[in-house]
Amino acid sequence: MSGKNQTIISEFILLGLPIDPEQQNLFYALFLAMYVTTILGNLVIIVLTRLDSHLHTPMYLFLSNLSFSDLCFSSVTMPKLLQNMQRQVPSISYAGCLAQMYFFLFFGDLENFLLVGMAYDRYVAICFPLHYTAIMNPQLCLSLVALSWVMTTFHAMLHTLLMARLCFCVDNVIPHFFCDMSALLKLACSDTRVNELVIFIMGGLVVIIPFLLIIMSYVRIVSSILKVPSARGIRKAFSTCGSHLSVVSLFYGTVIGVYLCPSANNSTTKETVMAMMYTVVTPMLNPFIYSLRNRDIKGALGRIFHKRTFPFSL
Repeated sequence: MSGKNQTIISEFILLGLPIDPEQQNLFYALFLAMYVTTILGNLVIIVLTRLDSHLHTPMYLFLSNLSFSDLCFSSVTMPKLLQNMQRQVPSISYAGCLAQMYFFLFFGDLENFLLVGMAYDRYVAICFPLHYTAIMNPQLCLSLVALSWVMTTFHAMLHTLLMARLCFCVDNVIPHFFCDMSALLKLACSDTRVNELVIFIMGGLVVIIPFLLIIMSYVRIVSSILKVPSARGIRKAFSTCGSHLSVVSLFYGTVIGVYLCPSANNSTTKETVMAMMYTVVTPMLNPFIYSLRNRDIKGALGRIFHKRTFPFSL
């Protein structure tokens, strides 16, 4: 094996989604519309957060970073998917595959940590409202965001380097629409036990622990809300928490199902569908659930529009 264990394969074939040829154009238009919606929705959040001083708060610092992460996370896979849907041979180079895997892990992990930061921000705001400004000071918020970026860089690099040492000898067909880590491990003709062990251990640190921290934050939030006598306040808070938790459950549920459950339990079609949920659907829904329904964003849109339409008004 040592004489032939270096990269015999120079490219991989991405089988894409299990779509009938007659429906290819329909799904292409659907995915293109979803991708454009994702880009525009997240760009609106980023631009508004930059332009409106009322949104210069810890919550919107995390939200703007989350929007940037979602925008990039979707852009790692969707352009290549759309391109391959129009090609006879949907291929990707070996280097391009590793690069796609690295950025996929990077922005996926970044979303994990940012969701924890947002949950902690809401926890402090609801449970300790009088101390919110002192606790969520600019230094802490910037440190949390910077730490998220640094941790995701090292985690994504670790998995990419471990994948680069593997040998891919004959089979180069990936039954997926992107270079998914679990799909690549199945194609490797060298020992993958170290990779699988690191996925299991780091998965617990990067996925399970943040998920549990988010759940703990919302449990504390709910218990604090139940002590408030205002029925309207309870309904509003529960509505917000429910929206947030729906996205958290969708994202973490599919990620845990794909990467931390035994591969034999999941069919290729099931894994592909679950991957579509957290790579395409979740980044598209996040702007609507986290912000476009909220009064601060609507107020910022109104102020920006009014300023651009009537620049000389007092």
